[in-house]
Amino acid sequence: MNDVFQDTRPRALSVSELNHQARHLLESSFMQVWVEGELSGFSRPSSGHWYFSLKDQKCQIRCAMFRGMNQRIRSIPKEGDKVRIRGKVTLYENRGDFQIIAEHIEPAGLGALQQAFEELKRKLHAEGLFEAGRKKPIPTLPSHIGVVTSPTGAAVHDILTVLARRCPGIPVTLYPTTVQGQPATAEIVRAIGLAQAHAVADVLIIGRGGGSLEDLWCFNEEAVARAIAACAIPTVSAVGHETDVTIADFVADLRAPTPSAAAEKVSPDQRDMLRQINDREFRLANAANRALQRLGTKLEHLSARLRDPRRELLEKAQRLDGLELRLGKAMEQHLNRSQVRSGHLTQRLVMQSPRKQLTGSREALERSASQLDKAVQGMLAKLQDRLEHAAGALNVVSPLATLGRGYAIVRDEQGNIIRNAPDVAAGDRVSAHVANGMFTAEIKSVNPGDSWSQNPGN
Repeated sequence: MNDVFQDTRPRALSVSELNHQARHLLESSFMQVWVEGELSGFSRPSSGHWYFSLKDQKCQIRCAMFRGMNQRIRSIPKEGDKVRIRGKVTLYENRGDFQIIAEHIEPAGLGALQQAFEELKRKLHAEGLFEAGRKKPIPTLPSHIGVVTSPTGAAVHDILTVLARRCPGIPVTLYPTTVQGQPATAEIVRAIGLAQAHAVADVLIIGRGGGSLEDLWCFNEEAVARAIAACAIPTVSAVGHETDVTIADFVADLRAPTPSAAAEKVSPDQRDMLRQINDREFRLANAANRALQRLGTKLEHLSARLRDPRRELLEKAQRLDGLELRLGKAMEQHLNRSQVRSGHLTQRLVMQSPRKQLTGSREALERSASQLDKAVQGMLAKLQDRLEHAAGALNVVSPLATLGRGYAIVRDEQGNIIRNAPDVAAGDRVSAHVANGMFTAEIKSVNPGDSWSQNPGN
């Protein structure tokens, strides 16, 4: 019987198995890490991925940042930069390389800047500089717009382009300043002060185009924040892109996501204004017409209810004028008929030529004229009687006629009509209106009751 050889050595792992287990161990032990160091060996192949190393004085580690992640980074890092990366620790199994897959990269000083940002934000918030109650309203139709920005940047071009399109009639004053670097803080404060001293703008746009946190940092300085908060002119902060947030945004009266959006917010659209003017003009005309119609209807109702004695006289006079016109027409027609008849008689007289018939016709004609005159006089007399009767009837109901019969209207010193004896007292002064005037008197005594029947002679 042959002895069978048995291998008692431990099972060896393949290289692939070892690398796979090491990768699993690293990824499960380090979910996510922040690492800071100096960037070295940076490369950008045609795939769009970034490959580099992070090193310090003693060690280094390989890093990779794939294209889907690095496209979010505004500025491409360069050799020797001090950076901080956020990523996952892993192992590239094919080569057994220990590395970090980076998801985010930023300058190493970003953490300190962010801390300074948060500290100043808390400080100014505690002082109430962010409160909505202290913010001034932005005018809806500014007469003059001020802009604090760089005269050579894209922001001023974007602002002027939008303003020229929307409302080119509004004047714009640029208060130039640098918007990046160490001198920018003092220059921005000086430009805001100059705009207030100039005192022509009724709204002020303060900002610049996009950039890194370091580029925008002057708008996070306390001096700039306090200058904006103390500005007497309503301010609009327009710093960077929509995702950029600065301290200036919090203290300004209004935040705009971009310089172009700031110009949109402070300028009315002249086309919208024209449409509004036309609409309001139409509505005003309609409202005026409706008001006039209501007033006209009300006036007609009041006029129909109003009865005035003069109106009765005018109606009588109008009727008399109508009768006079009818009489004149009747007389004219009668005279015309008489003339026609006279013509016929004259013609017959000429044709027959008897002297007796001529004399008789002349007498008949004279009688007709006399009868006509009497008829006219009688008709006029009847009309005159009717007019006098109507005037007499109207005079009967007239207050003046009542006064003419010996009555008087007595008023106290305040002009109130006195109807009862207790309404006055001894010593009061009264005024009495009679038919042809008025006089004043002083009350000597007051006798309540039916004093007229007791002493009618007094």
